[in-house]
Amino acid sequence: MEKALLQSPMSKTDLDKAFEEAVQRVNEHTKPFPADTLLKLYAYYKKATNDYGKPRSKKPIINAFKTNALFQVQNISPKKAKKKYIELVNNYFLYRK
Repeated sequence: MEKALLQSPMSKTDLDKAFEEAVQRVNEHTKPFPADTLLKLYAYYKKATNDYGKPRSKKPIINAFKTNALFQVQNISPKKAKKKYIELVNNYFLYRK
């Protein structure tokens, strides 16, 4: 059902609400995410929220990975980034139970 919701046109408020719920699920999750998932979540979140600030890790290698993740989403819209974030979260929790 969640996937059908993502494929149908959503009003801005429906999409924003689903995005906020997905962000909350991620923030409340206490176990570590795999690094590749975490980088995708980071990039989609930054793009979805129009946050174009540079990565601010104290470790240059982490900044490099984050910058690369942001580069990979540079050509998608914030709306699509929200949808991809929601889809990634839903799939992660669906297959991690």
